[in-house]
Amino acid sequence: MDTGRPSTTARLVAAARLHAPREPSGGGRPEDDEQLARDVAGDLVDRPTMLQRHLEARTAFVDRALVGALDDGVRQVVLAGAGYDGRSLRYARPGVRWFELDHPATQADKRRRLARLGIAAQDVAFVAADFRSDPVTDRLTAAGCDPAARSIVICEGLAVSLEPAVLERLLAELARATAPGSALLLTASTAASGAAVEAPRARLRSAVASLGEPMLSSLTAADADALMQRAGWAPAADQAPGDRTRGFLRAVRTGAS
Repeated sequence: MDTGRPSTTARLVAAARLHAPREPSGGGRPEDDEQLARDVAGDLVDRPTMLQRHLEARTAFVDRALVGALDDGVRQVVLAGAGYDGRSLRYARPGVRWFELDHPATQADKRRRLARLGIAAQDVAFVAADFRSDPVTDRLTAAGCDPAARSIVICEGLAVSLEPAVLERLLAELARATAPGSALLLTASTAASGAAVEAPRARLRSAVASLGEPMLSSLTAADADALMQRAGWAPAADQAPGDRTRGFLRAVRTGAS
């Protein structure tokens, strides 16, 4: 991406989420999430056409797993490549601490918007990081992330924008910042190959590249499993086959990384 400006892709995702059904949860401030998304979307607010169904399914997958983890007592959430994600607002709960990792340019823009809109984010620690060079574990722990706490780590839409080696290093750093038994949600480009998908995939790559944010990886589910295992995450045994086919992957933090 153009490291000097906020992510255009993140804006497009925010616009798409305005049209996505969301997982219900008691409490929280969904109205603040929607206010932020509308501000971010701006003239993109009309229903996007490219990947809308995929983004709706991806949003539902992450929402469902996150709400389930919070219901199960998880009180530490790490969002890597958070962009303009408003889940810390929508699913806010007493005692839950949120850590948002993102590139400094996008994160600074998000914080300015929150301040201008008067949206409180006192339970969120904003951690600026370039995943290609910065020490993510150190920055998280310095911000108050407890490596002994069971957590849920969300890497939604991030994998395609990182080279596999950079993604593996990031996941290893996230493992070191969280306790064994923590959950990882990773969405990746794992679509089956073949003539039926090559043309749409080529159009998508071209469109994303034109925004200055090219897709840098495409992993099969098996490749993603192996990468996660090397980084200290064991693929969850109870993943739905349909989720895996779409590249919606869950893993559990092992005892070593």
